[in-house]
Order: sequence, then structure tokens, then C-alpha cells
Amino acid sequence: MALIVQKYGGSSVADADRIKAVRDRIKRTVDLGNQVVVVVSAMGKTTDGLVALAESVSTTAQTLSEIAAKEREMDLLLATGEQVTIATLSMALQAAGQPAIAMNGSQVRVVTEPNHTRARILYVEPERIKTELGLGKVVVIAGFQGVAIDPATGLPSTEITTLGRGGSDTSAVAIAAAIEADICEIYTDVPGILTTDPRIVPKAQMLAEITCDEMLELASLGAKVLHPRSVEIARNFGVKMCVRSSWLDDAGTVITSPRIGTGNLQSLEVSRFVENVSIDYDQVKIALLQIPDHPGIASQLFQSLAAQGINVDLIIQAVQETEGVNDIAFTIPQNQLKLAEVVTRGLELGASLITVDANVAKISIMGVGMIGRPGVAAQMFTALAEAGINIQMISTSEIKISCVIAASDGSAAIAAIQKAFDVPVSSHQACEMETTASIADSLPVRGVALDRNRARIAVQKVPDRPGMAAKILEQLVEQNISLDMIVQSQSDRDVNEIAFTVAIADLAKAETALKQYASVLGYGEVSCDAEISKVSIVGANMIHQSGIAAQMFSALADANINIEMIATSEIKVSCVVRDHQAEQALKVIHQTFNLAGDHAIEVPSALKK
Repeated sequence: MALIVQKYGGSSVADADRIKAVRDRIKRTVDLGNQVVVVVSAMGKTTDGLVALAESVSTTAQTLSEIAAKEREMDLLLATGEQVTIATLSMALQAAGQPAIAMNGSQVRVVTEPNHTRARILYVEPERIKTELGLGKVVVIAGFQGVAIDPATGLPSTEITTLGRGGSDTSAVAIAAAIEADICEIYTDVPGILTTDPRIVPKAQMLAEITCDEMLELASLGAKVLHPRSVEIARNFGVKMCVRSSWLDDAGTVITSPRIGTGNLQSLEVSRFVENVSIDYDQVKIALLQIPDHPGIASQLFQSLAAQGINVDLIIQAVQETEGVNDIAFTIPQNQLKLAEVVTRGLELGASLITVDANVAKISIMGVGMIGRPGVAAQMFTALAEAGINIQMISTSEIKISCVIAASDGSAAIAAIQKAFDVPVSSHQACEMETTASIADSLPVRGVALDRNRARIAVQKVPDRPGMAAKILEQLVEQNISLDMIVQSQSDRDVNEIAFTVAIADLAKAETALKQYASVLGYGEVSCDAEISKVSIVGANMIHQSGIAAQMFSALADANINIEMIATSEIKVSCVVRDHQAEQALKVIHQTFNLAGDHAIEVPSALKK
């Protein structure tokens, strides 16, 4: 007999017929001798409807205090959606002769931080769940919600919180970890993890297996079947996961989750996020400043480097204050400097200046969930600032934050970060932590992700001195705003530009917070752009092959799609493009890397809208 957690998304329980279909699947699982806990989302588009209702009766909040007040009431409102689902599904099971009980987040005691709209789970009390299972019942739990801890007493309060986007996935895996389930099954609209979104590319290919690190990077893959927060928990606690179709009996995709050993059941989502720190002195930085901002520049540069077998590591392209131009900076191994410099200077790309710096090092922290928590990046930047170390370049991914610094600062940087995070120095790449034989033999690019839920914020004229990046991020930490892509440009002046992407829902709050402190911190204009999308390629084997990024850039250039920002890690390359070209970008990249399957993936007609 196995203990199984099953999670069903909103489309799986969208109406009475689908609830009955879910009921039947649950009952079959129980009849096979298993104990089952079910976590569900709100029915269909219920949450969207509740958000629209709130907006129809409420004016836009202007101040930070007004925003905070509105967020509390939004949690009360949105939590009702899942409660409808758990009650109806529990009644459906009971009508079919299967004992069941419905419980919301506060009844189960999914205890969270005292933050509204995007709370993180501290712990789940497993006792009542196990008691009801022992009575032969299916326990049906509302996903996406919990109850806030009272900071004064350290005990659960009566304040309802919601977990933000992907909250039901997060609830399911957290509960699976707390009750030590044998497996957590995520039922969704597609048969498993696909190479891309089948609504955009019908012949997307299904993956039989994927690593947690790859899955973390493919946060926006396909039908948004899995949120990275849920994968973080699975990775930390060794929860076996499987993504399967709600409509088919296919095997689905297994997500390999070797236990990393950082999990703490009393701080499920606020455990140690940084696992180790590494430094690489075998780096040379080349920067092309003020190059024309039009399609094909990045392609021409990196295709030429790839043709000479030059292994490019970090690539950064950031937003510039001056319209019509960009800066591109990248790092390469020391022994390829002469060849790379000859290639770069020979291209005549229109750069106002090409700079070369062989006295740099790349320092990185690695772990899970770092980039979704601005406090981690801010802590890294603060540690470097307090040691008097200036950051020249920044690049981030879900599992790694890297900074280029002066090589002479390397020892001090390692000491500062080890003290800040209490972690060991490692020479291992994050993506190599869990590579299996089957993954090692796979193609370099495993999938193409598209995230259209992002807005870009650029902070101009940031003084080029230690501590500025940390101070900027601290303003967002105070507002509990999660960042995605963080990029700091290279400059020939005494100022830099720092750009990052946030959820569109957080744009107004982030803009308000940053503009409020512009005069205090001494930076310039804060510009926002909600008409962008981020397209990414991911694969654990990308690190072993040169020219992968160049292929991506060329595919976009051939389609006349301009790249506005670039950020890379060992297993991910991300580009910001115009939103109206987002789907086209995804299609051409998917085709370039030959990721199509041999048949179209069926998506329920109700979900194609």
C-alpha cells in the first residue's frame, strides 16, 4: 500500500463532469489499496473571475500601505475558490461510497509567513491528515492557501494567506513532504513535461524523465504544468514527482529528485537556499559598448566565436539609457583571449568601444529558489559590498547567481560569502549535481520556455561603486517582490544600468518602491516595460557544447526578432523580446533545435482559448 498525494489543477475540476472524472480516478487509486490525499485548485477560471470582481469594486491602490491593505482582502476573497472545489469533490466521493473529508488550509494547518498574496510555507501539521487517512478517508485539501504565523507568539494566527502563482503545486509537494508520501502526482492538461507549450507548437515532444535543475529552469514550460517552488521542495526533501494527464492513463514524466539534504520540515520554503559557493579565475571579460540595437548583432558575434571553437561562458546584454544602442559583455577562458579578441574586433559591429579585461573572476552561489527570493541576491551583493568589492557584471538563473569581480578580490569575496551563507566552496557546477546516465546521453537543449507574465524594470545611472546593487534589491525585499532575471550591464562610464524582470502583478509596487528611493540612493530614472516576454532554452548538456547560444540568437535574427536582454547560466540561455513576437520566437527556436515529436499533443478544446 502506497501513500499518494494527487494534485488536480483548475481545468481538471472545471465543472461537475470533470469533478466526477477526478472522483473516479481517485476511487480507482484507493481501490488498489492506496491511501490518497488530494490537493485541488479553484474550478476553471474561478480565480480570474474573483480578481476581476475585486478590480470592479476597488480603485487602484497608490501607496504601499494601501497596496498592503488590499492584498489582505484579496487573500480572503481568493481563498474561497478552492473551498468550493474541495467541498464538491468530497461530496462527489461520498456519493460514490468513498469516505472523504474536505479541509481548507487553516484546518490542515498549512502555516505560512505573515505575507499576503505570495506567502511561503513554513510547515504543515501532518497529524490531522494522518488521522483521517487512518479512518479510511480520502483527504481533500484546498491548495494555494494557508494560515499566517503570528510573529509575536510564533503560533498560527487566524489570518488567511495565499501562496501566489503555482500555489496549488507548492501545497501538494509540501504536504507530500510533511506526511512522507511515496509519490506526488501532478495531474494537468497535457500528458507530461513537454519540450514546449503544445498550444503553440502542437508537436511538442514529451520527456520521459527530467532533472530537478532542468525543471527549475523550465519554470514556464508548456502549459505552466509545474511551478519552480514545488520543484524546490521536492529537491530538498527527496519527494518523487510525476506529471500526468488528467484525461489519459499515460505514464507521464518523472522528475528526478535526489535529496540534497537541506530540507527542514519546520521551514519548508524558507530553508537554506544557498548550497555552496564557487569561484572561477579562468575568465576574461570582453565588452562591446554602444552597439546598434537591431536583430542579428548577437547572432553575428556569437556565431563567429562559435565557428572558431571559442567557449563563451556568461553573456550579458542589458537595457541602455540611450535608445537605439546596447552593450554586450561576455566571458571566455583565458587561453582563448587572443583568438576571441581578433574575432570580435574583426566583425565591425558598430561598437563605440571594445574593452578587454583579463584580470577578472566569476564568483557564484548555487542552490534552489534563490532568484525567486530577492533577499538571497541582496545578501550576496551586500556581503561583497561590505568587503569593499565592486560588482562588474551580474547574471542569474533559478539555481545560480554569478558576479564578475576583479580577480584580486577573489579571496576576499570567497571569505565574505562563506561568512554570509555558512557554505563550503565547491568546484562542481550546479547542473552536474543530479545528472543521470539517461540525461547525460540526451540532446543539449531539452526544452524551450516562454514566460509572458513578466515586466521589465530598468534602473538607470546607478553609481558604479560597491553596494549599489544590494541597496536597490533591498527596496524590493522589503515589499516581498520576487525577481526573475537580474542583469547588470558593462559600462565605460562611472555608472551602470541594472535591469530585472518581475511578475506583471508586482510592477506597480516595484516601480513605486524604487522611485521612492531614487533620490536617496542616487540613481537615475526607473523605467518600466510590460510589453516584453522572456524566451529561454534549457538543458543540462549545454555546458558541454559550444555555440548553443549562438544557434538561438541566429534563429531569432533570421525571424527578424530583436533581442533586448540576454542572461545565461550553464544550463539556460534567456532572451527578452517584444511580447507580440513571443510565440514566433518560441516556434523558431523549438524548430532550430529539432525538438518536435512525431504527433500532435491533444489539448482539451476548452483550454485552447
